[in-house]
Amino acid sequence: MTQKTYVPEGEAAPASQVGATLEALAATIAARRDAGDESYTHRLLAGSPDAVLKKVMEEAGEVALAAKDVESWATSSLAAAMGFDAARGADPDEMDVQLPPEYGQAIDHLRYEAADVVYHLLVVLERYGIGLDEFAAELNNRMTERERPTGAVRLHDEYVRRGK
Repeated sequence: MTQKTYVPEGEAAPASQVGATLEALAATIAARRDAGDESYTHRLLAGSPDAVLKKVMEEAGEVALAAKDVESWATSSLAAAMGFDAARGADPDEMDVQLPPEYGQAIDHLRYEAADVVYHLLVVLERYGIGLDEFAAELNNRMTERERPTGAVRLHDEYVRRGK
């Protein structure tokens, strides 16, 4: 935890699989700072900021396009005929019908692109010295007390900034 963040007294930080994965990835990215130029991550950390920022924008665009592919299928007449209701958030795995492989491929592609954008975002955060606790605290500060998990790290008031 950084000097900017805290867990309220008497609360224990929650355990999370995604947290462990992101922590391991962030540690790997940080370790690559000292790798040679053969490391893609090192080149993103040490090179021009434009290279990594361009990758974040590119990957975010690919997430949007992949999501549109999923949405296109989910709102199609075939999906409606099969009883798939995207507006209700129907889980295709719980449906009694076999969905076409194109739908599963679109979901897989969205997951792949989302992982790319998260990786490149973590590289940007590492490049500028923003740790996962600090990033998590920013997200946690945006939730209400009821929504925020018990023991969630938070930003001290003097580090809370909204906009520029």
